Amino acid sequence: METDTNPNTAGAGAGVLRSLHVAGAPLVLPNAWDAASARVVVDAGYPAVATASAAVSAALGYPDGHGMPVDEAFAAVRRIASAVDVPVTADIERGYGLPPGEIVARLAEAGAVGCNLEDSDPATGAMVDVAEQADFLAAVRAADPDLVLNARVDVHIKGDKSLEDSVRRALAYFEAGADCVYPLGLPSDEIGRFVAAVGGRPVNIAHGPGSLTPPELGALGVARVSFGPGLHRLLLARLTELVTDLRAGASPYRARPAGN
Repeated sequence: METDTNPNTAGAGAGVLRSLHVAGAPLVLPNAWDAASARVVVDAGYPAVATASAAVSAALGYPDGHGMPVDEAFAAVRRIASAVDVPVTADIERGYGLPPGEIVARLAEAGAVGCNLEDSDPATGAMVDVAEQADFLAAVRAADPDLVLNARVDVHIKGDKSLEDSVRRALAYFEAGADCVYPLGLPSDEIGRFVAAVGGRPVNIAHGPGSLTPPELGALGVARVSFGPGLHRLLLARLTELVTDLRAGASPYRARPAGN
């Protein structure tokens, strides 16, 4: 019998991706937005690639928050997965209004073995009822038992910002079949308590300006560290500097004078 060695099929890649979520030794995912950025990540030695919906949307000229047409969203995932030989996990916001079975089918067709699903409504910004979200996640899990499911918890960016509600939702999502939870915006001084409250199960924390570094997050028991659209925004800021200097007559291939 042949062994499935394709990194982006459910039987092989999902198991690899899931195994990389180790509390205390986090999987670090510098999020990509196209095939070129995904190749950079892999060439640097990272064992998996994650997309960032806000960066993908911006690169394609659409607003984040389900502003990107669903066909374009999954086509972007397909291009990324086709360009690399490691497992790919896709940020698909709240599924673009698709039913769970179609979400799973589209991910499989695109070559992704994992996904993020958030628990706030992109149209209104309101938190989705926890039971409704748990049912949604359970239906996705039932449609694909192998998919690595990262359940985003938006309490600290869209809800009441309480640790209690974040933990309540996280536990419900684990019960529904999530492999990992992603409390976006969770304050650094609450991360250790959150990890302990969910029993040390896999937790994804975003790294951004002023936040704890991946090794510091690992010391708190975090299993996954991602960057969202942060790297894309840093590169756009640098591009802005370069073209501004070019407009002023400078060469982008020469270093700026010290102090500038």
